[in-house]
Amino acid sequence: MGGCSTRAWPELLVLLVLPGSAWLWVGSAQPTPPSPTHPPGPQLRFRLAGYPRKHNEGRVEVFYNEEWGTICDDDFTLGNAHVLCRQLGFVAATGWAHSAKYGKGVGRIWLDNVNCAGNEKSIGDCKHRGWGNSDCSHEEDAGVVCKDERIPGFKDSNVIETEQSHLEEVRLRPVVSGGRRQLPVTEGIVEVRYKDSWAQICDQGWDSHNSRVVCGMMGFPAEKKVNRNFYRLASKSQPKQKRREDVGPKKRLFTERQQLNYRLHSVSCTGTEVHLSMCSFEFYRGNSSAACGSGMPAVVSCVPGPLFATGSAHKKKQRQQQQQQGQPRIRLKGGARVGEGRVEVLRSSEWGTICDDRWNLQSASVVCRELGFGSAKEALTGARMGQGTGPIHLNEVQCRGTEKSLWNCPFRNITQEDCKHTEDAAVRCNIPYMGYENLIRLSGGRSRFEGRVEVAVGAGNGDQPRWGLVCGEGWGTLEAMVACRQLGLGFANHGLQETWYWDASNVTEMVMSGVKCAGHEMSLSHCQHHGTSLSCRNTGTRFAAGVICSETASDLLLHAPLVQETAYIEDRPLHMLYCAAEENCLASSARLANWPYGHRRLLRFSSQIHNRGRADFRPKAGRHSWVWHECHRHYHSMDIFTHYDILTPNGTKVAEGHKASFCLEDTECEEDVAKRYECANFGEQGITVGCWDLYRHDIDCQWIDITDVKPGNYILQVVINPNFEVAESDFTNNAMKCNCKYDGHRIWVHSCHIGDALSEEANKRFEQYPGQLNNQIS
Repeated sequence: MGGCSTRAWPELLVLLVLPGSAWLWVGSAQPTPPSPTHPPGPQLRFRLAGYPRKHNEGRVEVFYNEEWGTICDDDFTLGNAHVLCRQLGFVAATGWAHSAKYGKGVGRIWLDNVNCAGNEKSIGDCKHRGWGNSDCSHEEDAGVVCKDERIPGFKDSNVIETEQSHLEEVRLRPVVSGGRRQLPVTEGIVEVRYKDSWAQICDQGWDSHNSRVVCGMMGFPAEKKVNRNFYRLASKSQPKQKRREDVGPKKRLFTERQQLNYRLHSVSCTGTEVHLSMCSFEFYRGNSSAACGSGMPAVVSCVPGPLFATGSAHKKKQRQQQQQQGQPRIRLKGGARVGEGRVEVLRSSEWGTICDDRWNLQSASVVCRELGFGSAKEALTGARMGQGTGPIHLNEVQCRGTEKSLWNCPFRNITQEDCKHTEDAAVRCNIPYMGYENLIRLSGGRSRFEGRVEVAVGAGNGDQPRWGLVCGEGWGTLEAMVACRQLGLGFANHGLQETWYWDASNVTEMVMSGVKCAGHEMSLSHCQHHGTSLSCRNTGTRFAAGVICSETASDLLLHAPLVQETAYIEDRPLHMLYCAAEENCLASSARLANWPYGHRRLLRFSSQIHNRGRADFRPKAGRHSWVWHECHRHYHSMDIFTHYDILTPNGTKVAEGHKASFCLEDTECEEDVAKRYECANFGEQGITVGCWDLYRHDIDCQWIDITDVKPGNYILQVVINPNFEVAESDFTNNAMKCNCKYDGHRIWVHSCHIGDALSEEANKRFEQYPGQLNNQIS
């Protein structure tokens, strides 16, 4: 082979330097017996390692007694993280990670049961079991997240620039005409960033395992065989005047002259790695232009997932596969971006979560690929995507990374003592680059998270895009959610129909109107809109649509069992219902009643609404616009907070009640969560994360007026935030349904569940429920 090389595998002493010039071992070592405990000397040093991560986070590794090792997560605290982050040159810690979140280290586990107050100068000054004395495995390696602010004047003695070991960015470069315009790029030459340019990888020894790793990084679930002969033509430098047009009926190679610059060779992956830097490989050194001998640049072809398939034939094939497989048994919930969220699995017809014990990148990657994405960027623990509800189905999932489905991985069934929803596992997956963020921008806002929405149109045929505004008519939370997702800015906090206060751009033309989104789209162009036939009553710039985005959002859901436990019928005299009538809490027929004589039949129940999201639920309207109701002596901060409906099994509404937010407050909270909202004395209204608002069955309007309902079998439905007035991370869990049988005197309410908690088959059985013949509910 041309050029000489330095080996990076399997020798232990050579390292890969990941982003931020931190370290990652690419070798392996057997643990050695612990050495006698003795106080640390001046040779104590620290570094951050692991992947994937940012420069200010990672697995903590300590250099002691001439050997690098890790720290066990037993009894680890934020105080420990503060001490370690300061020793790493950061001002403080913002968090820490357990269970080898950043990958398992190798070699010694130097410290265990570390207990720092937080003000120590060195981790060696903290209490611990002694150097080298540990009962842990590397599955318990601790990590830290440091505040991204360096200690002034701190000299980082741990960073050693090893140029030939630097491997960060990887890309696929298409070499077929038209390939550059069509996204996503699914096939091309694999290139790695080298200095200020891109270099190729020699394909000698390249196999499908390597291709699988690259495709995973690019956001694709699988690789496919590629025509190397076709690319052999492309890899040869050609003068511009010599054009090859005989390489296929539809494919024409790019003809610009390109000098090949090989950087890597002898790449060997197992196929389970989440990044090419975790495979073994060798670097070329010196002049590598003549390298690779009879080889050629490595070429990869990837299979896109259903969301990113482009050709109609490809989409049809994937649709057929999905129909054959039936309903997916795994899904992501609560994520702001495509390919991220809390992992939920379907078992015994009920959706539930996964406990984060031993949750790692291999298991997360199996989830990502099963869902049609690439490998995992992050395996998240500690309910980082919000807490789920219902059962926790699986614990200690341990995938190798080669499995087709999470259900093929070893796991342990859960017991009550094992886990809580505060330990729900989540993922962030690699997804293909689609370029959607280049077709939208914000202007005039006080920060990058807010502003008037501007979109690019007419950029599809290689023309210069034309920027314009979006008509604000009908613009709401769902449309704003799509805009914020397309911008990569998380969730929508508000969708604004007027933006006169952000008039800071020279863009004045309306180019999009009638936008109506379902909320899950990746781009505004995927939503319904008027196309080129614009229709906007108010075309002035002040009526252009705007957004305020946020990294986090609330997530409300009803405690279904409580509805079932507390439901009953009351015949309430009309003379006790004047306030309720004033607040529109009775059926329309009540206006024709002979007041104050007679009564109304009410279905009453308690309603306990939890906030399981990552941000407080706050009413959209400011307190200056809350409405005072003298009769009940309180302020309404939302006109409609919940809908209460009685439906026939085929969905026809036979009774309804809508409930304004009489008072949004923290009635009770989980342990260690403090109440923040209280209605007394015109206090702030809202529901804190980890708290719930309880409307008891015995307060006014906590009912449905069923006076006009005939005996029969019905569905009781409660929908929270029905008009999407306030943004949430997940609207699919806002509805609760129960079966109920009403015999004209009594009512039986049962099978209450959150709308998306059951399988499709179980939901069909629920909706086709034939009714009870007696009051014995099985």
